[in-house]
Amino acid sequence: MTNPDMKSRYERDGYVVLEHAFDPGEVGELVEEAVRICRGELGDIQGALPAGAADTDDDVLRRFLCIHYPHKLSDLVLATMRHAAIVSALTSLIGPNVKAMQSMLFIKSEGEPGQAWHQDEMFIPTRDRSLAAAWLALDDATVDNGCLWVLPGSHRAGVLYPNREHDDPRYDCTVESYGFPFDDSDAVPVEIAAGSVLVFNGYLLHKSLPNTGRHGYRRALVNHYMSAESLLPWDAPPAGTTMAQADFRDIVLVSGADPYAYKGLQEVRRPRIRPNRDGGCDR
Repeated sequence: MTNPDMKSRYERDGYVVLEHAFDPGEVGELVEEAVRICRGELGDIQGALPAGAADTDDDVLRRFLCIHYPHKLSDLVLATMRHAAIVSALTSLIGPNVKAMQSMLFIKSEGEPGQAWHQDEMFIPTRDRSLAAAWLALDDATVDNGCLWVLPGSHRAGVLYPNREHDDPRYDCTVESYGFPFDDSDAVPVEIAAGSVLVFNGYLLHKSLPNTGRHGYRRALVNHYMSAESLLPWDAPPAGTTMAQADFRDIVLVSGADPYAYKGLQEVRRPRIRPNRDGGCDR
């Protein structure tokens, strides 16, 4: 796919797939690194139970559904944020100056829930609608094991739809979006091979269903990026700063220049597990 074709498809559909962007060796290294992260060998994870010497790798992995900010534990995951295949696509889609602010390691074993319809920009606000996710499959992602589903074109209106809590056991405790002019018959499953990357717009409505496979995982490493020119009003601003000037600075520059480098960087977020891994929302 040429860069103009990629940009045209991204603008039309809200997503593109980078087929086999990572080779099997790179995927294997990340799978092994995920085990070390889950065992706590690379540092503490808030909310995680410690692994015992007698625990098998399988025992340990199945305790997790999602770990936030693994790039703060692993040099390999941090390097993956800057992987040439991902950065090349992002600079074509977003612009030459790109920063990252979040990573998530999903380990969805059989029976684990998915996430209801949502838009990433609902959680991570930009000033210029430049938010993009890079969803790297560490296993073949299929309908059976809980691949992503998307509503093509749902990003184009630039509307953030309302959200609400739910008690649907198919999904984890993340809120669900509703009130949008699409229904499930418009949804498309994005089945991709291990090593492929799904890049999608922050306004694109997407969801995943439970892993209904008889055995095995649907692991994925997901990073979020945006234009470095945009402020990132992710947290409430400090006293004396207006919301219009709020700018989250716990970031990683992956391409080009940071026009706000004079502000310096801050260590704000720490690695943690998603608070509720279970299906439904028993609050």
